[in-house]
Amino acid sequence: MARLVVAAPSSNAGKTSVATGLIAALTARGLTVSPHKVGPDYIDPGYHGLAAGRPGRNLDPWLVGEERIAPLFLRGALHPRPADVAVVEGVMGLFDGASHPSVEPGFASTAHVAGLLRAPVLLVVDGSSQARSVAALVHGFATFDPGVRLGGVIFNRVGSDRHEAILREALAAAGVPVLGAVRRMEQLHTPSRHLGLIPAAERSDDALATVRRLGEVVAASVDLDAVLALARSAPPLDAAPWDPAAEVAPVRDRPRIAVAGGPAFTFGYAEHTELLEAAGAEVVVVDPLRDETLPEGTAGLVVGGGFPEVHATELSANESLRADVAALAASGAPVVAECAGLLYLSRALDGVPMCGVLDVATAMSPRLTLGYRAAEAVTDSVLAVAGTRVRGHEFHRTHADPPAGAAGAWQWSAATTEGFVGGSVHASYLHLHWAGSPFMAQRFVAACVTAERSENIRAHR
Repeated sequence: MARLVVAAPSSNAGKTSVATGLIAALTARGLTVSPHKVGPDYIDPGYHGLAAGRPGRNLDPWLVGEERIAPLFLRGALHPRPADVAVVEGVMGLFDGASHPSVEPGFASTAHVAGLLRAPVLLVVDGSSQARSVAALVHGFATFDPGVRLGGVIFNRVGSDRHEAILREALAAAGVPVLGAVRRMEQLHTPSRHLGLIPAAERSDDALATVRRLGEVVAASVDLDAVLALARSAPPLDAAPWDPAAEVAPVRDRPRIAVAGGPAFTFGYAEHTELLEAAGAEVVVVDPLRDETLPEGTAGLVVGGGFPEVHATELSANESLRADVAALAASGAPVVAECAGLLYLSRALDGVPMCGVLDVATAMSPRLTLGYRAAEAVTDSVLAVAGTRVRGHEFHRTHADPPAGAAGAWQWSAATTEGFVGGSVHASYLHLHWAGSPFMAQRFVAACVTAERSENIRAHR
């Protein structure tokens, strides 16, 4: 599988724009491109997916373990059909990894993932305000870790032909080839808000136009033949593709599980649905902004992350679906909510009524909560038994004040118990990648079957 990793010396160098543009440009050439993203981020893969016409998939050693990175990569590269080339966008700076005492420096960094994939690195360097000094910067990145193969550089935000010539001349002495130079183009700026870029699903036609334009710019500014040659220089991977059917056992029944989607709930990993289906479930997407009821026969509900705070008024106005969700939870059907899902299940979000499944008021906060977490289940739930250890991440600017006596979901320090467990409801700010803990999908589907059978028994009586 031809592959390369798009990295940068730091955040905000433009690697998302360049990676998305590369995917779009190669796709426009008639190639099938498999898009991937290092780290837990949900937003960048949305733009990758628009450019490639297939889901962007995350590769995060913290969330899923080092041993699953190559298999998950191959799953994405070969499913639903084999790709011609894979483009992996990095996270932060090339060598910036998880900041946690349980791992070595650089763990889960772009360099770490590039090593696990045996993939060459294409470095995106912000050329603005730089001239000959860029050679020292690139030389440092090329030699810092002998295990990382820096195969080329793309300059971004180049000011003029003269500026480009100076940068290319400087880098010739560093021995790293320049594969492209992209000019400053403010009109291609992707709008952001409190948690980063606005998801592609929310921008709709604007996002598609931006992706198309990025592809045109990269095609005109980058030597795509050289990029492909670099990707094809990657050696074979000694791994088999990840198979969700090998991780779980299907139940005999086929419970229908609704998964929240649409513009308000865009945060999710493709592997979650694949694991639920492999465990025997029928997965149906429901859009809480538009659908007035849950799908008929819903036996369980998964509400992942997103931006309900941006759509709070519209979500609240859909009273019939809110009532349906509350009734489903009251019936004992399993419900799992992550972050945005927790807000949707709460009594109110910034004073606007939500589903009322949780007797919790939630609100926006000026403080950003962000980071990896090594968590332990506090209470038996539809996801895990107490004492189960998992790895996840938090990413939100809201807070929820738990009611007195509420059972917690997770704990990651003596002073931090987070989330809520009550009956068959599990709600938490912690984002999880079920490929790292596939037993959660198995347990959730089994709980849906048990609840559905109990409901049928009660209805019969």
